[in-house]
Amino acid sequence: MSDSRVVLFLDFDGTITVRDATDAILEAFADPEWLRVEAEWVAGNIGSRECLTTQMALVDASREQIDGVLDAIAVDPGFVSLLDVCGRHRVPVHVLSDGFDYCIDRILARGAMGLAERLRRATIVSSRLRSDGSRWRASFPHPLEGCAHGCATCKPAAMASLAASDALTIFVGDGLSDRYAAASAGVVFAKDRLAAYCEETSIAYAPYATLDEVAQSVEHMIVSGVALPLSLSMKAFPAV
Repeated sequence: MSDSRVVLFLDFDGTITVRDATDAILEAFADPEWLRVEAEWVAGNIGSRECLTTQMALVDASREQIDGVLDAIAVDPGFVSLLDVCGRHRVPVHVLSDGFDYCIDRILARGAMGLAERLRRATIVSSRLRSDGSRWRASFPHPLEGCAHGCATCKPAAMASLAASDALTIFVGDGLSDRYAAASAGVVFAKDRLAAYCEETSIAYAPYATLDEVAQSVEHMIVSGVALPLSLSMKAFPAV
């Protein structure tokens, strides 16, 4: 398999991080009404764009309080291994998220893991979050006009714009906001709610628990030239 024809896309919250940054903020600082709004989204009654707009309007917190929550959110240590594998094989990496640039930028700017340097060529496609005192306002530029599913970020559209039509697209995710990306990708690594969704809708995927497992599998795919096929609930590919 030619590495120039492979593009890797990752979700951020719960995939690169070990927990969802937006949920952490809502749990700490939002009116409990946010849980009802979340249930409406999970039930499919509203899109994630409407969900996040309403939820973030319920948050009352200073920038310092938000930063404190974000600074306590850990990054999957295997993310470094995955970025290094992609770097060795010249595989582009891009981050696609319904979550917010404010959270993503702060978490990825930590110096200890060297993420900013490793991601210097990556495109990060996400929602926007801005503060006005203790209130927070969400906006959604990808795309500005919205998408058919009401997503905060249209991940399939971003994938189409960032990968050549003949590229093998790999998507790594964990949640319901990743379901349309999974349906559009050539190879899917899934856990948690995304894995359950793939099972329910017969989307082939490889289960994973950590990004170290994904790193080993991607390396094996590139070195061996094996691009699948995947079967439902297959075990992660063997490491080389």
